[in-house]
Amino acid sequence: MNGEPASHQANLIAEIVKRLEARYGKAKWQPRMAPLDELIHCILSQHTSDTNSFRAFRALRKAFPDWQAVVDAPTEQVAEVIRSGGLANQKAPRIQAVLRIIHERRGTYDLDWLRELDTEQARQFLLSLPGIGPKCAAIVLCFALGRPVIPVDTHVFRVSWRLGLIPRSLGEARAHRALDAIVPETLVYRFHVALIRHGRAVCKAQRPLCEQCPLTDLCAYYRNAT
Repeated sequence: MNGEPASHQANLIAEIVKRLEARYGKAKWQPRMAPLDELIHCILSQHTSDTNSFRAFRALRKAFPDWQAVVDAPTEQVAEVIRSGGLANQKAPRIQAVLRIIHERRGTYDLDWLRELDTEQARQFLLSLPGIGPKCAAIVLCFALGRPVIPVDTHVFRVSWRLGLIPRSLGEARAHRALDAIVPETLVYRFHVALIRHGRAVCKAQRPLCEQCPLTDLCAYYRNAT
């Protein structure tokens, strides 16, 4: 895909989205959580399922009246509350550290002010927080702020490199910038959702169900495997 004209890439991505939406439906963006809530949930979501991470987030919000109470609580107590999300002993101190630094820098537990920044400025602030990488930053930017940024999870990365949109050697972290550069802004959210749905249903990690895939004529992985 490298070296191809931008117009060809945009047309190819539009065709991919069109075909996947014909199968899975068209995704429409709507805000999911406030930016700070989205960030804390993203920390909880690492290395676990959506079911477990949302359960842990609800437990955290129920157990403590506000974010200051989370910061003030013994780390062991926070870890016990979020135990259902997995890796609680790692996530609890990270959550407290992130909240503490946000309050030190801004004087409040709030990230709504990120709406006033351009996308790159908001991304750099999020990346400056302890333990927050490209994926978490992209999730906040996309899901909470509606910015044209692609959160690259394992499904988005796998389907993208199999299609030949990016090289597999790039890795998930660097794939964020690479995909942001080639996916038209108007298709960013729809592309993200469509690839997740396809990765879960058909383009599976261990054995992709190529016989069920509407993209085989566009897919580098399929061409090389047949």
